[in-house]
Amino acid sequence: MDARSLRGLAHPLRMRILDLLVLDGPDTATGLARRLGENTGTVSWHLRHLADHGFIEEDTERGTRRERWWRAVRVARRLDTNDFRHDPDSRGALSVYLHETVQRDFEQVTTYLAEDWDEEWRDAGTLSRWQDLRLTPEQLAALNAELEAVVVRHRAAARDGTAAGADAARPVLVQLQSFPRKERDGG
Repeated sequence: MDARSLRGLAHPLRMRILDLLVLDGPDTATGLARRLGENTGTVSWHLRHLADHGFIEEDTERGTRRERWWRAVRVARRLDTNDFRHDPDSRGALSVYLHETVQRDFEQVTTYLAEDWDEEWRDAGTLSRWQDLRLTPEQLAALNAELEAVVVRHRAAARDGTAAGADAARPVLVQLQSFPRKERDGG
């Protein structure tokens, strides 16, 4: 993602809109406004802004002249925060983007915990934390690459229909946070 794209996306409502279109598929400004508790005109303005930056596009196979449907553009985007940390023009947008990303992930976890799931789904999910690792930057990067490869492998199997039990499958969110922490002074 470049600086222009980051600035175009780094708004709390735009990020929520894009997330809904990615997770749940195409929708209209009216439908998104209802789900988000926002004004339709405001949502419509943000939809056009997201489209101008290439994050979404009009779904011309749906709707009428008065009803525009929007869908997320399925393009892999990777954000390297190091590209923006020292750019004063992008630092604010980066801060908003990172804050909203962490907030979204937190809200998704708390929603999952508050929902009533069948035992098999409740037992299949996990919130895990390992605090006894000591890694170098290279080892941490390798760990993240291995975990990403596992997720990519499962995603590919689900997309090409080779995953077992596809009829019983549900959408799943995988959230991974791995980062160094400062040690307490003196030990």
